[in-house]
Amino acid sequence: MARTDQKVGYLPSSKELFPTPKTAADGVENVLRILEGRWKLVILFHLFGGKVLRFSELEREIPAISQKMLIQQLRQMEKDGVVSRIVHHQVPPKVEYYLTEWGQALCPALDALLAWAASRPDEPPVGQRSP
Repeated sequence: MARTDQKVGYLPSSKELFPTPKTAADGVENVLRILEGRWKLVILFHLFGGKVLRFSELEREIPAISQKMLIQQLRQMEKDGVVSRIVHHQVPPKVEYYLTEWGQALCPALDALLAWAASRPDEPPVGQRSP
């Protein structure tokens, strides 16, 4: 499977996107606003790879999240353009969620974040750290 950045073919250099520390900080703040929330990244990981999941399937995949919180997080992600929703008008109602192309483009960045977290050197337990 080709990586997302290879499919795009052209990624502007970071200097073109953020010519000053101020614009870089503003960009980071905007990204954090879009991804903030305890459950958004978990939802993203369940939808990566082009998966289309019903609301009830997402509920089962993330048992610790309340229905209200899942609805809130999905609505925010939809408003931000990361997730799209398909409503099937039937009884019982059927609603499916999937990542937009822009949302799917987060995959390589989040894979890099996971690799970065996994490379963390072992630290002593919190109570045994030196001052």
